[in-house]
Amino acid sequence: MELHDRHHNAVSPEGLVGGAPGHGAPERGDRDCGARDSGGLGWEASAAAEPTPPAGLAEALADFLTAPLPARATRKPRPLAAATPPGGLPAVRISASAAPQGAAARFVAIAGNIGAGKSTLTGFLESNFQIKPFYEPNDANPYLTDFYADMRSYGFHSQMYFLSAKFRAHLELARRLGAEPAVTFVQDRTIYEDAEIFARTLHTRGILSDRDFATYDSMYRGIRDALPRPDLLIYLRCSLKGLRRRIKLRGRPEEQAMDPVYLKALQDAYEAWFATYDLGPTVVIDSEQLDYLRNIVDRIDLVEALGRLLKR
Repeated sequence: MELHDRHHNAVSPEGLVGGAPGHGAPERGDRDCGARDSGGLGWEASAAAEPTPPAGLAEALADFLTAPLPARATRKPRPLAAATPPGGLPAVRISASAAPQGAAARFVAIAGNIGAGKSTLTGFLESNFQIKPFYEPNDANPYLTDFYADMRSYGFHSQMYFLSAKFRAHLELARRLGAEPAVTFVQDRTIYEDAEIFARTLHTRGILSDRDFATYDSMYRGIRDALPRPDLLIYLRCSLKGLRRRIKLRGRPEEQAMDPVYLKALQDAYEAWFATYDLGPTVVIDSEQLDYLRNIVDRIDLVEALGRLLKR
């Protein structure tokens, strides 16, 4: 006889040693489907008599078929705020200051290099936590064309325009936070990045002079201190290789000719800035390791981790 799947077609001991035909015990005429030939199990079978199994076989089969199934393994959750493991950071790392306490975060800021996944995470937070994205007006920088043609001559003008546009946007966000106290907002790039990353990188590369950068930085710090701080900053970390792959895949024309050296300089500036960020609680997400769009386990882990901070 042929043993079937234990969960669906388990053969009872009685069916094997003379029980009535039924579910799991092949009927006497079904030799082609449910029973082997007479030599298969070592005993003779005939149409006139039930087969007699060797001594001890029925008991062994009964023990096998009635034994409890092994316990199903459970998924161990990924550590969310554990110490850094050998070889890399946890996929989701929550700062001690972001531990659940008090009111939920209402102003969430997302920071990360070009291609790190800021817009993707903004959409994820909107759909999973009903957080309202705050998009800045898409005003064209009137200096941008001149800047790309002559960075040294127009770098200061271009950065000052971006700084003033960010300032207006943050003031509008502050107004909406006061007018809509039950709403949580998420912003996918902050004024801090314009100054601490992009302007500073231009200065480091010699495009902004010391005098121009000092003027810009003084203006930025006065503006920064007058603005509401994020209740939570989510920093997206991604390798340079991962950034370049995403930039190529999304195919924005203005990004395709980006100098890899410039992207590396931005990456270094982001890491240096985040290492000293002290304006509030932070969460670090490895957006290359955590595939929360296609992997259900990663999605659950991220929702659980952020839910502690956004749903209280």
